Amino acid sequence: MSERDLSPRRLELPGDFVFGVATAAFQIEGGVAEGGRGPSIWDAFTAQPGAIHHAETADVTCDHYHRWESDLDLMAELGIPAYRLSLSWSRLQPTGRGPLNPEGVAFYRDLLAGCRERGIEPYVTLYHWDLPLALQDAGGWPERRTAELFGAYAALVADALGDLAEHWITVNEPVCASFLSYWWGMQAPGHTDLTEAVRAAHHLLLGHGLALRAFRERRPGAKVGITNLVSNLAPASGSDADARAATGLDVRFNRVFLEPVYHGSYGAEVAAVFAAQGLTEAETDDGLVRHGDLAFISARGDFAGVNHYTNTLVAADPDAWNGARMIQVEPAPTNFEWSDTPEALSAVLQRLAREFTDLPLHVTENGATFTDYVTPDGEVHDPERVHYLAGYTAALADARAAGADVRGYFLWSFLDNFEWSWGYSQRFGIVYTDFGTQQRIPKDSAYWYRDLIRANSRALVSSLPSDSEGSSS
Repeated sequence: MSERDLSPRRLELPGDFVFGVATAAFQIEGGVAEGGRGPSIWDAFTAQPGAIHHAETADVTCDHYHRWESDLDLMAELGIPAYRLSLSWSRLQPTGRGPLNPEGVAFYRDLLAGCRERGIEPYVTLYHWDLPLALQDAGGWPERRTAELFGAYAALVADALGDLAEHWITVNEPVCASFLSYWWGMQAPGHTDLTEAVRAAHHLLLGHGLALRAFRERRPGAKVGITNLVSNLAPASGSDADARAATGLDVRFNRVFLEPVYHGSYGAEVAAVFAAQGLTEAETDDGLVRHGDLAFISARGDFAGVNHYTNTLVAADPDAWNGARMIQVEPAPTNFEWSDTPEALSAVLQRLAREFTDLPLHVTENGATFTDYVTPDGEVHDPERVHYLAGYTAALADARAAGADVRGYFLWSFLDNFEWSWGYSQRFGIVYTDFGTQQRIPKDSAYWYRDLIRANSRALVSSLPSDSEGSSS
């Protein structure tokens, strides 16, 4: 590994900078048939032969549905100031239509109140991929009606839970909920139709806009944004062919989701790539992109959520998908063979600030998966993750020094959990989960992160006036 300062040190960050951890409902809750919850597309996908590593399911996973209080206690013991969590749409509205499920509302009210009682600020995601199965049976995200129903759902959530959280994320990673889910078949519902995927992408963005409007109307004091997965893509060489290949992937991975949100339109290159699937620069009366859609999608939010994991070079290759071969930048030590190159995170943040938005930036997910295990002394030592986090948290300060208004960092993930199609084979958590006994064991990285937060919190406290300097209570 490269030389890196591993000390949990003070970083050049603003006093209101937020450090936190993140999870997603389907990955940790379990209790899939309890409390009035309905089935989601992920429940159906996990039942498909060959869809999930070792045919594993999230029926129990971390059992957070029953253990949320002790999980929040542990979070508080580790000094975590903020917690990004998601609401299960199928727990709150089992069929995606009609009134909210009272048991689901009660669960999330208890959970959000529990955060506040422990001094943990909740950041709440409305949609982290668990579409109610009844809506998929009616066509899913490729259907415009799903976006409209998501806006109605957001309005109900704003009324029922909006008093307990200030920060809201509408949609998590629309690239995954559309392209990985409807085009590449890697995630629920596992379809492989490009037209479906492009329609889903637009409707997810429209759903974001409708949800933002619902919160503006019902909770005008709420801070609302969308989270996009932003890849750092660079040509593998100085050749024109590699440059074109990198631009092509940037259009497909990044710009199709960033341009409409932050520029208010699908640019000419984006529209050209997906023209055959109905994506257009201009709005139409009855096409995919209809009159008024882009005004909803581009309505100004309060922050821009950024998820970032890996750093990729792109080489032209006629035998590869879309004529572009992706190469992980070394070193790539994680179990997914993703890179450990913090400068890529800094580059992504700078690009967003330079090309797309002046909104405050929140890194809403960043982390790495390694082969973690309990040693005979009952502990979990993960020096690779400590090394990774030391670099990526330092990159936040680097990005700020270069002009990006970075205001928050949410480590993925608090707990080892059900890692989607990879089941339980990948561990992202700073807290080890024994899925047989449900024992939680903070890893060395959890204590390192605690100390990093303390170092930066002390820096903030030391900058405040003391009682002798005239502070009042």
